[in-house]
Amino acid sequence: MTSRALAGLIPDATAKTAFGQTTAHVPAAGYRRAAETAHALGCLMFDWLGVEDAGRPGASGRVHAVLLHVVHPATTAGLLIRAELADEPLPSVADLWAGAAWHEREAAEMFGLALDHPVDRLLLSDSFAGHPLRKDFVLASRVVRPWPGRLEPGEDGTSAPSRRRTAPPGVPDPSWGPRREDR
Repeated sequence: MTSRALAGLIPDATAKTAFGQTTAHVPAAGYRRAAETAHALGCLMFDWLGVEDAGRPGASGRVHAVLLHVVHPATTAGLLIRAELADEPLPSVADLWAGAAWHEREAAEMFGLALDHPVDRLLLSDSFAGHPLRKDFVLASRVVRPWPGRLEPGEDGTSAPSRRRTAPPGVPDPSWGPRREDR
């Protein structure tokens, strides 16, 4: 059975195939039922579960797309089940595929998804605040602390004043543009 046929048997799914990968788009309420149907139809190999921050707010929270990839071992046909969750908790599929438990815990911790069962911290310490894989999470950068490495020539003020800084590749020399006197 092909993955396109598998996706056609999942209730309330819209199946699309692109680049050899069939994706079944299901509503949030049908995510668990779609996973159960795929498991009953022979997709017994769990491959991965991922989350995508859609970057837009929902009614009372952010919208996340949950992607579940499973494989039919006899045909090696993969099926990607995709559902967008806004406010509802992510239903667990760990009872169908044991490997999904780790992925669900990662999604809860890194994206802030609510799960339908309690979970412990997996990757981050208890004192860590926020969800680092969301688009609205601000990462610490060199702006807070200057680069500790060696400075480039001309940046420390000790190099010879005659040393000319070179332009990056592809940038024409100043003779091609407007002159400072012309401005």
